[in-house]
Amino acid sequence: MKASILVVEDDPSLRRIMQLRMDHNGFRVLCAASGEEGLAAMDREPIDLVLTDLMLPGLSGLDVLKHTKAQFPSTAVIVLTAFGSVETAVEAMKCGAHDYLTKPVDAEELMLAVQRALETVRLREEVGNLRMSVSRKFGFENILGHSPRLLYILDVAARAAQSEATVLIHGETGTGKELLAKAIHFNSPRAAKPFVAINCGAIPRELLESELFGHVKGSFTGAIAHKKGRIEMADGGTLFLDEIGEMPPELQVKLLRVIQEREIDKIGSNSPLKIDVRIVAATHRNLINMIEDNTFREDLYYRLAVIPLELPALRDRAQDIPILVDFFFARAREKNNRPQLTLSPALMPYFSAYRWPGNIRELENIMERITVLAEGPDVKLHDLPGSLTAVVPQSNAVQVDMTETGISLEGVEKELIRRALEKHDWNQSQAARYLDISRKTLIYRMEKHGLAQPIVDTISK
Repeated sequence: MKASILVVEDDPSLRRIMQLRMDHNGFRVLCAASGEEGLAAMDREPIDLVLTDLMLPGLSGLDVLKHTKAQFPSTAVIVLTAFGSVETAVEAMKCGAHDYLTKPVDAEELMLAVQRALETVRLREEVGNLRMSVSRKFGFENILGHSPRLLYILDVAARAAQSEATVLIHGETGTGKELLAKAIHFNSPRAAKPFVAINCGAIPRELLESELFGHVKGSFTGAIAHKKGRIEMADGGTLFLDEIGEMPPELQVKLLRVIQEREIDKIGSNSPLKIDVRIVAATHRNLINMIEDNTFREDLYYRLAVIPLELPALRDRAQDIPILVDFFFARAREKNNRPQLTLSPALMPYFSAYRWPGNIRELENIMERITVLAEGPDVKLHDLPGSLTAVVPQSNAVQVDMTETGISLEGVEKELIRRALEKHDWNQSQAARYLDISRKTLIYRMEKHGLAQPIVDTISK
């Protein structure tokens, strides 16, 4: 599609010359003899670029510029004038002009300025489309599941995204902590700025400070150039500190200062650098226990956990397993070019009965393995990994592994009650109806087996 250019010029001969030049170079050209006519033309149809004289009868070129940037911010504006004073140029650029040319305008110079401006418009559109695509990809609606615990966490996270509060995400490995962190960032006012992630447990202890804070040239052996740290890279955006529990105590002190003072000290620098960054941290470790063991700072914990989020393990949201199985199976079929492969619903109980120690990440990997290795058009029981088929699922009953060494009836009852409570999000009345016993009997047996709702669930109510 041809780019559309609006020429706003009160000199008829110059307006005609510019129109012919634009036509000759393949652009769609509209013309206006005054600022009022130019604004009316922009109201009628979309314009990619405005070429406007500054000295116009009635509304000035600056008025046209200001209106364009206010009403049509994606439209580029090039200002033309016979009065090439520095003051006028500065004012036009401050108001958002893409370029500033003086009359008489050289034909080649004009076309070069037009091409640069249109390229900027194109790049802005691409960036905007990319941001929309990324925002959709990391929307909260893309974190699949309908279990009450997950929906509660997503609701809290969505509200937290609109704030500047630090967020601490806790959950087992593979539960999707980074995905949740990205959803918080890309649904926040900082979405257009960087999302920078660093795994505190994956970088050697002696290199972590440089990776986080950066260094100046010559600050230590091997520092042959200035280096930006991850915190500085995230300026204006979000810094995701994965596995924060692995951060050494000496760096915990420095991170605390970043949160409190909003500044960093690069290695080898004599002056602090102001930064504006929102911190989201994540860990699979119990930081409260680490505080008691003096391996994690209590003051840092409370700075990070302004908004605590507890991602449930996959085994604690069993009703979401079929949804995730279908999703990852469909994605694996597309990725591995096996569109005809089918998965029978009869196999689903094997997925639901498994405990998923690796959580969603393990489920995703298993679905791809099944898709790649299944021989026929249908996934058969023997195509499932041994971990899924080790315990045969039984309908309307808890799965029991009948070992050679014997089994504890008390243990079976405890497990059955625990699973019923988890299935109903620890609602005792619903769990009792599910087990076909009275609520009073359920409470008695809960006390007998020492079953109590986890603290995190109590908080989430």
